Formats: sequence, C-alpha cells, structure tokens
Amino acid sequence: MKIFIMAFFATWFCFAPHFLFAQTISGKISGKVADENGRPVEGATVSLMRLKDSVAVKYELAAADGSFNLDIKEGSYYLLITSIGKQSYKSGVIAVDAEHLLIKLPAIIMHPATNTLHEVVVTAKTPFLEHKIDRTVVYVDALISNAGTTALDVLEKSPGVNIDQGGAISFHGKTGVMVYIDDKPNYLSGSDLENYLRSMPSSMLSQIELMTNPPAKYDAAGTAGIINIKTKKIKVKGFNLGMSLSLRQSRYTTTNNSLDFNYRKEKVNVFGTFGYTLSNGFNDVDINRQYFYNGGQPSAAFSQKSYIRTTGSGYTTKLGIDIYTSEKTTIGVLLNGVIRSPNENNNSYGGLFNAAGQPDSSVISRNNERRKFKNGSANLNYKHTFKKDGPEISANLDYLAFSTNDNQLFLNQTANTAGTSISNDQLNGNLPAAIHIYSANADYSAPIAGGWKLEAGTKSSYTNTDNQANYYNTVGGNAVPDYDKTNHFLYKEAINAVYLNLNKDFKRLSVQAGVRLENTDSRGHQLGNIQKPDSAFNRNYTSIFPTLYLLYKLDTVGDHQIKLTYGRRIERPYYQDLNPFISPLDKYTFYVGNPYLLPSYSGNFEVGYIYKDRISVTLNYIDIRDRVTETIDIRNGIYYDQPGNIGSTKLYDLNVDAGFDPASWFSLQLSADVYHISSVSNFYTGILNTNSTSFSGQAVLQFKLKNGWNLQTDGKYQSKQSDAQFALAAKGRWNVAASKALSPLTTLKLSINDLLYTNINQGAIENLYQTNASFRTLSDTRAVQLTLSMRFGKSVTGQRKHNQTGAGDENDRVKN
Repeated sequence: MKIFIMAFFATWFCFAPHFLFAQTISGKISGKVADENGRPVEGATVSLMRLKDSVAVKYELAAADGSFNLDIKEGSYYLLITSIGKQSYKSGVIAVDAEHLLIKLPAIIMHPATNTLHEVVVTAKTPFLEHKIDRTVVYVDALISNAGTTALDVLEKSPGVNIDQGGAISFHGKTGVMVYIDDKPNYLSGSDLENYLRSMPSSMLSQIELMTNPPAKYDAAGTAGIINIKTKKIKVKGFNLGMSLSLRQSRYTTTNNSLDFNYRKEKVNVFGTFGYTLSNGFNDVDINRQYFYNGGQPSAAFSQKSYIRTTGSGYTTKLGIDIYTSEKTTIGVLLNGVIRSPNENNNSYGGLFNAAGQPDSSVISRNNERRKFKNGSANLNYKHTFKKDGPEISANLDYLAFSTNDNQLFLNQTANTAGTSISNDQLNGNLPAAIHIYSANADYSAPIAGGWKLEAGTKSSYTNTDNQANYYNTVGGNAVPDYDKTNHFLYKEAINAVYLNLNKDFKRLSVQAGVRLENTDSRGHQLGNIQKPDSAFNRNYTSIFPTLYLLYKLDTVGDHQIKLTYGRRIERPYYQDLNPFISPLDKYTFYVGNPYLLPSYSGNFEVGYIYKDRISVTLNYIDIRDRVTETIDIRNGIYYDQPGNIGSTKLYDLNVDAGFDPASWFSLQLSADVYHISSVSNFYTGILNTNSTSFSGQAVLQFKLKNGWNLQTDGKYQSKQSDAQFALAAKGRWNVAASKALSPLTTLKLSINDLLYTNINQGAIENLYQTNASFRTLSDTRAVQLTLSMRFGKSVTGQRKHNQTGAGDENDRVKN
C-alpha cells in the first residue's frame, strides 16, 4: 500500500505546482433555434467549437422549444448548428471572459437547404474518454478500429478492461464486474457472456460506461463495479435508416452486420435495431500436466493438443416505441430478442507418459456440441416530469426469458503405444434449461431545500430457473443412463431493495451520498435420481450498501479537481454454480457446482485528481471477503473445475488516463494501470497465499487528414499477472485502421487487429495437489476487417442512449 500512496503523491506533486495557482472562470451560452417561420427546430445539433483549432468541446441537441444551454470555460469559441434539411449555421466569435459570463444569443434562424443532396456535413472530433463524478464514459465511435467488430472487441479496447481465456471480464485487475446493457444486466457469465457479446455488432453501440463505485440507484451486485454498454437510439423527426456491413478475414471468414431505424412523427417515435453475426473461428489449445509422488519425484505426465472449431450464427434485435403524451410524460414499450446457434467441434490428441517420460498410452477425443440459445425480454416504462427542473417519477416493468438446449457428444478412444485400441467410450448429453425473471422498479427525484437533489426508489425481482442434465453412456450399442452426471436442479430467488440518494453542487464542492438496502431470499432444490438423493438449501440475508462521492474544484472553472469515492458491493453466485452435480468438459476435465457458495462483499475506496478532463490520476483500494472465483482441484489425475470462495482478497491500483490534442489533426490518448493483488484463503492444498504486481497500458493515436481520410493506430499491453491459482503470461496487441468518408452519409473503414499476433492467452495453474499444469490458447485475434456504414434520411448526429429498464442485476447471473 505504501508504494502506491507514494507513487500517487509523487505524481500529484509533479503536477501541483503548475496547477494550484491557475485561476480560470466559467460561463454559460444560451439561445434558441427556429426555422424561417419561427417554429422551433427540435433536435438541431448545437456544437461549440474551439476557435483556435475548430475542435468540438461540447454538444447539445436543441430541446422541443428550440432552446439550448452550454456551460463553458473561459476562452474563444464559435457555434456550429446543423439540422437535416437546413443550411448549416456558423456564428461569429464568442468570447467568454470575466466581463462576459452569461451570454444570451439572439434567435438563431435556420433556412432550408437549397439542395439536400449536396448538404454540408461537418464532422467534429469525438472524445475517446469523458470523466464524470461517478463514472468514466468511453465513446465507441471515437476508435476507427471498433468498426466492424463486436461488443466484446470494444470492451477489450476500453481502458482498464481485460478478458481472460475463459471469457471472464476484469476491470482494473478486479474480477466480479457486472456487465449491463442499457442500464440492465444481461444475466450471462463466462463463455456465454463472451458468445453473447460476440453476437452484438459494434455498430449497435454508442457508449461504454465504466463505474468502479456505481451510485445507490444501481443494484449492489458486482464487487468490481459495473460496465454499462449503451446502445444507439435515434429520436430525430421523420424516417431515418442506418446500415453497417462488415467482413472479417482471419483464418476463416466472418461477418457482422446491423441495421437501425427510427420514425418520429409528432408525439410518437418508433425505433429499432437488428444485428446479424456469422461466427467462424478456432481455438488451438495446448495443455500439459505433470504429476508427482509425495516425495516430489515425477509419477506421470499428460500432454493434450486440441483444435476447436467454432461456427454458428446469431441474431440480435430491438424494437421500441415512445409515446409523448405531453411535454412532461412519456410512455414506452421495448422488446429485445437474441437467437444464437453456436456449434463446437473439438478434436484432440492426448498422450500419457510414465515416470521416466516414456509414452504409456494415448487418447483421441472427438467431441461435438450443438447449442440453441434464445432470449426474449419485454419492458414497459413510464416517465413523468411535474415541472421543468422539478420532481420526476419513472417506473419499469420487465419480463425476461432464457431458453437453451445443449446437445453434447463425447467420443474417446484409448490406445497403447503400439496403436492398438484399448477402449472406446461414448457419452451423450442433453441439457435443456429455462430461466424466467420478473422485475419491477419505481424511481422518484426532486429538488429539495438548500439546493439538494433527492433520489429515491424501490425494486423487486423474482427469478425461477429450471436446469436439467441428461447423460447416457453407450454400452453394447445401448444407451444407459449415467446417474452420476444426470440431474435436475430448481432454483428460486427473490430480491427486494430500496435506496436513497442525495446530491448537491456547491460553489466548488460536489457531493453525492446514497444508501441501498437489499434483502435476498434464495431456495435451491436438487431433485436427484435413483442413485443420488434429493438435496435442498434455503438462504435469507439483508445487507446495507452505502456510497459516497466528493468532487472538489481547486479553481473556479474546474480545470483541477480532486475526487474521493467509497462504495460497498456484493457479488451473488451465478444461478447454475449452485447446482452440485457434475458435467464433463472432456474425458479428464469436469465442471462441478457448489451449493455452499457464499455471497462475497467488498469495500471500494478511490482518491483521484482530474485536470481539464484530460488527465486523471486515481488510486484505488478494494477489500473483498469470500470472493467467488474459479478453482481447480485434482483427484486421481482428474481435473475438477469448481467455483469457490477465496477468504480475503486485497487489491491496490494506480491508474493514469491522459488525453492530448497536440494539433488539430492529431490526438493522443494514454491509459495505464499498476496494480497489486493478494489473496489468502483455506484451500484444497492447505493455505493459499499469493501476491502479484502487474502493469497494463494502452495508447490510441488518431490522425485527421484531408479529403475525408482518418488514420488510427492503437495498442494494449498486459504484463504477466497472478491471481489465486492462475499465473498468466504477458500479452498485447497492436491495431491499425483507416477510414474514408465517401459521401456525407457513407463511410468506409479498414482495420487490422492484433497485427503482430501477440494477443495469446497462456500461463500456469498453481496450488494443485502434486501437479504442475500449463496451458496455451491461440485463437483468431489477428484479422482484417472492412466495414461500410451508410445512412438514409437524417444524419446520425443526435443519437441518444436507449431507455433505462429496471431488470436489476439478475441478468448478469445466468450461465447457459
């Protein structure tokens, strides 16, 4: 801890002498936009451009009455206002100084465009990062190399985010992060979450919100915080259509395509998106295991090489309608659907060796998995504002359904050193599952005395899961039930919560404090079979989760700010992890559930410094009790992959984010983390006690050239790291990309990801009983992508994020 505190204050003292005495001022620019007949131009894009380099520093969409308000720092600017069907408006120079703090502009009149086919489209530079009091926002379209990729690729390029070989997502070195889609958890985990995000084209995304300490309004789940993926929603009047077509070439060819539309007329806005992904990839996996006697002498070894082909298709759709019954009331309905059909063929060769290292026997495996995944959800939402800047109430009703059916075939042939077959075995599995989730929430916000804002709300959710596993061994041509693996698991859970949040902006100090109370009641029932008895468990617990945010401006305009945050979080086990029965991954590896898993709790502390929203330095400390993580146990040479609780985990993280614009045509974004993690727990092999210090860094360079050309190169590096049982080797990637505006509404983008083919997952598994183990996975990370984006109708400018739904954290806890 001392190392990180010293590093933080050393960084602070380097910056402080230059910053502390700088005194700047802030002001406000306001006005109204109307057409030639005096009617408001709702949805017009108002861009505040910095005079010296024409870089857009703020955006706002004109309100229903055409008004706009821009809070701005001291300096010289001009306004650029655009709206489809209108001539672009460019103001004169606007100077904000000590004598001109509140600038009210005269009515701005926009005239019809004389030829909309030759409409001038102004492209402003979109920032990559934006820091807020309780989150960091990543703008997806700011990176050219995000075009034509998937939501998973976008996440992996976000600062502080890493994804391991099993699809688990960590944030600033911490596991236990919850992934939301449009403020709603997605209910998936591990490889299923990975596959879901791979089926979502990046062109459907607008922003990524990174929250280490989410506000009390959010569910308390996620010891490492929340990653909230915002999808696109357009509210511009008339009919608008956008399309993105992408082709990806690695060893095999894949495609990611999407379409979005909206039609708004008077008080009704209908919107939707549709995405299609064709998957076609591979994983080249090497696994080595060495076994020892009690005295430490080698007893045997196992080496396995697997080539896994993954194919399939996925469809993602969203359809919604917003009805503006008045200027103060909106009623909305939102439908979402996902259908995936992933297939996996795993051909592997395993060699068994004796104590002298001589071949003993071999195992040839041909495993096949065919899966059907369906997810549908419906949301009804209501929002009413009693008066401008006054009380507001909103409510959500949600229903989500998941249905999966997994058909597995395991064929194993064992042969001696002469190649003569010793045994052949066949195992068939059928794994249907259904999950139903019901959720309701209501939120209220209002200004109260003393300039404070009050937010309060309540939420209830109910989850019902039904998981079956039916396994059969083929003996003499007949299918015989395998009761050791066959099971039927039922799980029900109810979570009820209330929260209260207060915030206020003083002259220099911003304060936000909240508290959330959650009660959880869970009931699991393993039905068993003729060989296994029934078993059941019930749990009921209530927890309090406080949050606190302090942001202090060292100068009047807020160029130099200090922040302090605290939050308490919980991570509940995934539903299926509580199922105690066993399921095979291959002949020598099995997954086992754990009905004794406890929820884990964490306390998150942050202190940081922000300079002009361009440079931020943050020191984070997190203390986790009973962290739920993957563990490996070896019994009789067989690997058992089982979720378990790690008694105590402490993590220290020093993060630096910096963005620079050295020239109007060049921008640079840097991000780096140094983190130390330590874990202590009772374990299979005795006491687990591990420590690791790691580094990760990312750089993005963008070049804006003439004639509609843009270039970009970005890279990311992760040093070797250890956490609990897993020691991972260093890895990195380097991407290059270019884009060309073919017309005002058509853009072509070309990118090469992982150019040097260094994004490889490899490492060792430690703390195993009398065993050493290592692995290496090579996949299709190096690829060339070509993307064509087109719009028909009105400009894409003015995209807004999807309405918040209220399904809570339940969606993040489904494994299918």
